[in-house]
Amino acid sequence: MPDSDTTNDTGTESGTGAAATTTAGRKRLVSGPGLLLVWLYGVMVVGAVSRSAFQISTEFDRAPLAYSLSAVAALAYAFITYSLVRGGERARKAALVCCAAELAGVLAVGTWTLVRPESFPDTTVWSQFGMGYLFIPVILPITGMLWLRRRGAAPTR
Repeated sequence: MPDSDTTNDTGTESGTGAAATTTAGRKRLVSGPGLLLVWLYGVMVVGAVSRSAFQISTEFDRAPLAYSLSAVAALAYAFITYSLVRGGERARKAALVCCAAELAGVLAVGTWTLVRPESFPDTTVWSQFGMGYLFIPVILPITGMLWLRRRGAAPTR
């Protein structure tokens, strides 16, 4: 049998390189350093969702812009995490676009919070480029884009 990554009729993997694909035949994005990337995005999902859900439900009138932006960050993190776990070329491209949008958001909100801090009576996940989250919000999309570009450049069998 040739060395290939395929899925047979029962939906199970066959071939010697089966670890490189999912059961649907999609190219895996979660391997090696990609596993750490998924873990970090997962942690950010939990943090951003928890923070924004609590703040929106208890004190939304105090800082609606900040809390809404934290919810947007949570959605971006969730989408990227899902795309990385799902795998495949379409998911890789979607995650790459979302990482670029996330980085643009972090840079815009981070700059905005430094230039016009009075616009934000409370912080967002992306305030001051993610300082409250150890700058992970500005580092993560850059790392994600580098990883996803590398995964797209890898030859397939």
